[in-house]
Amino acid sequence: MTQQVPSTEPELTGVRNFRDVGGLPTVDGRRVRHGVLFRSGHLAHATEKDAAFLGSLGLHTVFDFRNAADKKLEGPDVELPGVRNVSLPLTDPADGAEFWKMVRDGDIEHLRTLLAEGQAANRMIVSYRTIVRERTAEHSQVLRSLAEDSVPALMHCAAGKDRAGLSIAVTLLALGVEREAIVADYLESNAKHRRYKVHRNGSSPDTYSPEVMELLSPLFDARAEYLAAAIDTVEETWGGVEEYLEQGLGLTPPLRQRLRGRLLD
Repeated sequence: MTQQVPSTEPELTGVRNFRDVGGLPTVDGRRVRHGVLFRSGHLAHATEKDAAFLGSLGLHTVFDFRNAADKKLEGPDVELPGVRNVSLPLTDPADGAEFWKMVRDGDIEHLRTLLAEGQAANRMIVSYRTIVRERTAEHSQVLRSLAEDSVPALMHCAAGKDRAGLSIAVTLLALGVEREAIVADYLESNAKHRRYKVHRNGSSPDTYSPEVMELLSPLFDARAEYLAAAIDTVEETWGGVEEYLEQGLGLTPPLRQRLRGRLLD
């Protein structure tokens, strides 16, 4: 049985960007059920109090979309008793190692070369397009798991914005949630208290200079154009969302019906 979820958002100390996706409206007048689908940043730094709260949600499964480089940097998730942990990396570990080295160690000249003049935003758009096009097996596994027995579920990556954001968006598309509501939920990751805390190595004046933070900002923003690029890729590759769900992800009508039955009021 799904546990009762507090109506006010909890203040978690060591987990960023946590929220219940419940309440979002579907195009046919239903809503995502509260207490069955959650999203967040990584759980590696969860405090004892955070872990107790997460344990109170009655979670069945935690989907961790981080790669090996992410886990090496932050550590493994805290263990939640009785919860199944599913590791489904959505980006290549080598890309992750290069990304974090740039973010943490890149000097201003290096960052200008790689990120200035729209390169950072383009990097994110390419990443979103690639995940949608190439990670169909992982997204299919998520949807099948949710349809069969894996709720309540929590999806997370490092910041809870991109890989988790895309996986949540794919799930919401499968549920028939209104497109505007999917975008609005995605953009909530921009709230100050949700954003990933960027850590940089070094003590020079440039380490956290306004220019450096501006160069890095597109990498840690949730931007509607990123999600739009993912949806455009669905349209370009499969011809539409329905075709993507059925042909790309193998979400047959009966399976989709089971998914909606588990996650919608």
